[in-house]
Amino acid sequence: MANAPPPKSWEEYARALGIELQRQRIARGMTQEDLAHRAGVTRTHYQQIERGWWKQGSPANPSVKVLAKLAQALQIEPGDLLPPVARVGWGDTP
Repeated sequence: MANAPPPKSWEEYARALGIELQRQRIARGMTQEDLAHRAGVTRTHYQQIERGWWKQGSPANPSVKVLAKLAQALQIEPGDLLPPVARVGWGDTP
């Protein structure tokens, strides 16, 4: 991950994941459609993950399988896509 501050909420976490996906994709000269096809997901699904939102007010929450497939298509490890979690406030715990 780049030198961005750690995310503080699930919304920020989902967006940081999307930014890293975009950075890795562009570094490899791939379009969203190329990466989606190689990972076996639809372009729309991929765009939602990269944007960090499924729909207005709902942060992206891709499965581990989808993250693994995207990482494999990028020829990296899934952990290379994930932001740090130490300061994330999940909003569902007291």
